[in-house]
Amino acid sequence: MIIKLQVTNLAFSYDSLPILDNVYIEASPSRLLSIVGPNGSGKSTLLRCIDGILKPQRGNILLDRREVTEMSRMEIAQKMGYVQQTYSRGFPTTVVDTVLIGRRPHMSWHTGEEDEEIVWGILKLLDIEELGMKFFSELSGGQQQKVLIARALAQEADILLLDEPTSNLDIRRQLEVMDIIKDLVKKEEITAIVAIHDLNLASRYSDRIIMMKRGKIVSAGDPVSVLTAENIASVYGVEAAVRTQSETPYVVPLRPIKIAKRRSHLVTT
Repeated sequence: MIIKLQVTNLAFSYDSLPILDNVYIEASPSRLLSIVGPNGSGKSTLLRCIDGILKPQRGNILLDRREVTEMSRMEIAQKMGYVQQTYSRGFPTTVVDTVLIGRRPHMSWHTGEEDEEIVWGILKLLDIEELGMKFFSELSGGQQQKVLIARALAQEADILLLDEPTSNLDIRRQLEVMDIIKDLVKKEEITAIVAIHDLNLASRYSDRIIMMKRGKIVSAGDPVSVLTAENIASVYGVEAAVRTQSETPYVVPLRPIKIAKRRSHLVTT
């Protein structure tokens, strides 16, 4: 199997606070890899390290056998599209112009007719074509999220890095966006790495899942092997029932697991 992206022995800290420790990942074409874990587990930081935004203190990130830290921003942008979790709502640009930014790694100084055709095609694919001439700052959070996904798709990159791509979407739009991403992964033979909170979306769409806790990988494999009641209890502190439908596990959270506290009792006679 071809390895498109390889992360080995990765460690990252903010000042003296460790965020990632000994992280190892392999990602192949035509595969969707989800990264799950509670808040503070390092999912977003890991994506930012892979994209070259953050420089790890230790380890290697190889893209097509090249070290990402030695690549220019333009070279990275030609190969990886990144949709971040937080973003500015103040872009003084239209939706079309915002998405055209994703074409920059492939353009000269001027926008060509082909670039515009690609952008409008992506807007149509994501069912936001009617928003094309509206200002980005005027859109709802869910609409802005889809525009940022469109911008990443416009890069025509081999790898898509998506940090909570469904966080501002209602349940129907979540399914629509994940269907589009999964379809692109298969048809265009790209690699998608998605940091996501929703375990059932991860289960439904992922070829492989990595579960993290406190900057370390606790479990990695297919959805059936990772999304177990034992792993969920250990990582999330939640008792859950894991059912299976059409060989796909889905998680039913039941209750938080209470941490037993030792209490001293004064006994008098």
